[in-house]
Amino acid sequence: MHRHQLTIYALLWLATAPASGLADSIISVQDPSITEALSVESLPLDFYTFTPEEYWQEPEDSYWLQFSNWVLGSQRSSSRLVQGFGEWADRTLSGSDSALPDNESYIRIGFATQSEHGDPLQLEPEGRFRLDVPTLEEKLRLVIESESDELIPLEERRRNRQLTDNQRTETDATGALRFLTEVGDAINLSNDVGVRLRLPPDAFWRVKASKRWQLDEDWALHADQRFYYFHQTGWGERTRLSFGRELGKGWKFLASSELEWVHQDRKFVMSQTFNTFKRLNNRATINPRLGILGESQPSWRTTSYFADVTYRYRLYHSWLFGELIPAIEFPRDASFKDRSSLILRIEMYFSRNLD
Repeated sequence: MHRHQLTIYALLWLATAPASGLADSIISVQDPSITEALSVESLPLDFYTFTPEEYWQEPEDSYWLQFSNWVLGSQRSSSRLVQGFGEWADRTLSGSDSALPDNESYIRIGFATQSEHGDPLQLEPEGRFRLDVPTLEEKLRLVIESESDELIPLEERRRNRQLTDNQRTETDATGALRFLTEVGDAINLSNDVGVRLRLPPDAFWRVKASKRWQLDEDWALHADQRFYYFHQTGWGERTRLSFGRELGKGWKFLASSELEWVHQDRKFVMSQTFNTFKRLNNRATINPRLGILGESQPSWRTTSYFADVTYRYRLYHSWLFGELIPAIEFPRDASFKDRSSLILRIEMYFSRNLD
């Protein structure tokens, strides 16, 4: 590995070393003199995945090296294509000569394999995308997404990372115009008007308000309220309250309660989850969870208990990740007998603004 590559990686490590965020930051090196001033030998040993004796060794040519170089090159060129398309759409819709800087378009693809009840592992492809185009002084956006969050059952949303793509509800892609405003003391409000991209089209409207309060030195509260109406499935409502705080030694805690009205079934569904989170180093995070799911019909009752642990590892840069998720569930429809599973997942992101 060459010196200029190591120094750039060193800057990335220094930028992501503080464990204050829940995702890795992306930075760009604009001053070449900075890289010359930083000594490779000053980095801690745990930054490297190889021994100090291997600092200056040339990589051995192999099929794996050729394949990995192809993957890296494909990600870079595809990310530029995704970002460029978003910027082109931004300029076209807004009538401006330049694109706004906060374009959040992305494509996420990957493969997941699941072992459940002793069944053998089966590899399943996964894919998600978003075209998020800011227009008209950042107040109006065109948002095209691969799925509609409002049409996904609450139980599935809470256990999303435990599932492979063939186990998830198919909701069809959506396209919407989103108007962003602020109400009062920084209450974020958004209104969407759009359609599900299918035949026949399904028009919808949704409004979302969110707000965060710092209750005291330790506890914070985040509230999320949304209403929505789909022409074919009717209206719905979701309320979510989350309490979080630092636990010390790098651990974070979050307790989240959610209540949703399902118009088709004329009932409420609810969830209560308890999450802890810790960044183990600048590459790995761990997220243990406990959850309870319930419903209001035929009477208020528990429908499932679950627990899982998500170990997430940044395999390369800020766009290639691996996950290991052991999970256990106790569903009512199986007389609360345990169902265990293990998910292995690799995901690749195509976006220049991934955070």
